[in-house]
Amino acid sequence: MAREIEFPDIVSRRSFIVRLSKWLILSVLILVGIIVTVRCWGSEYAGFPAWYFVLPSVVLLIGENAVKMWAVKKYTHKIPFYALDIFLLLIITIFTDGTLISTFYIVILSEFYIGQESLSGNIAMGASSIGIFLITLVVTGYFRGDDFNLITLVSNAFNDLILLVLHFLIVNFTIQIYRKNKEIALAMDELSQNNKELKRLNEERKTLAVLEERQRIAKDIHDTAGHSITTVIMQTEAARLVIDKDAEEAKKKITAANLQARHALEELRESVHLLSGATEHMTVRESLLSIARESMEGTEIKVRCSIDDVELVDAKRRFLCNTLKEGISNGLRHGGATAFLFELKAEEGKVKFFLSDNGAGMAQSELVEGFGLSGMRARAEALGGEITFVTERDEGFEIHITLPLDGKKTGEE
Repeated sequence: MAREIEFPDIVSRRSFIVRLSKWLILSVLILVGIIVTVRCWGSEYAGFPAWYFVLPSVVLLIGENAVKMWAVKKYTHKIPFYALDIFLLLIITIFTDGTLISTFYIVILSEFYIGQESLSGNIAMGASSIGIFLITLVVTGYFRGDDFNLITLVSNAFNDLILLVLHFLIVNFTIQIYRKNKEIALAMDELSQNNKELKRLNEERKTLAVLEERQRIAKDIHDTAGHSITTVIMQTEAARLVIDKDAEEAKKKITAANLQARHALEELRESVHLLSGATEHMTVRESLLSIARESMEGTEIKVRCSIDDVELVDAKRRFLCNTLKEGISNGLRHGGATAFLFELKAEEGKVKFFLSDNGAGMAQSELVEGFGLSGMRARAEALGGEITFVTERDEGFEIHITLPLDGKKTGEE
């Protein structure tokens, strides 16, 4: 069973319509009662004025229907009232000419139809009322001494029967339309409430995403830039210690420190741009080429590139850019590299990153993943990819990364 959610405006409209319907039914009942009483005012039955019997019956019929409509809520509690209705209508029919009796039925049935939730219940009540109406006419004819004839009975009650059937069809059709409209209104209001809730949750999600991104950027600043600056300090300190003994070695260390400082500055600038909400206008290819050119500027190192212009989300773009910066810095600092080969290729839904240097390298068994390399591995795995480090003594150092591809353009340098 579908859950029905009541909304204040719909409940208010429905309550108003129900109250208005009850007042209208009671008003019509009073009006018909007055007309029936007036019409029998001059007639007699068994030597007694007919209104002696009709007026109390009409007053009691109006009163008990008022109680039934406003004081009794459950259908089972209303059953005695419907039985009393039948008895009172029988009395009114006996002591009148039968005019407007069907109208009494229509008014009382209207109250039942409106209060009943199921159409099947209304059908049962409508059919029963027609049967009771015909039985009432038969009983009335018996008390009056009329001959019972089914054809004559149906013929005399034909117009009343047509009215009862038309009343059933019109009222129940109207009720069904109203209830369907109410269901639609409830569904629309529920949808509106759900949309408002979704918007609120979406705003909260956006706020949470912004906070998480800022925390991630702050961690990147602390980890990456902090690590780079620490390295610069160590390189310059090492250069200071050997500058008198080995000027060439000191020059290499200063060059590596200078490049590391540039990369650290670029990382800080990018983090500030992200925190301020500025967008990155360069493509992945342009960003990587810029890093390669910056690494060669003012130094004696060479970086040869072959880069496909792929489309990646910002997190992957930043990871590849930072890895290229750190890979070049590590090659200079640890391996004394002077040349690098860098490739970025899009193949079979993957983007493949490759960086190789001509540094001293080391035996693969001697490779220990420190802060920088372990950080690269953790970030690659977090982005759904994988990373491999390959090295051999006197054969340099290689970084292989594979990430899921978000989109692809072609272009190469």
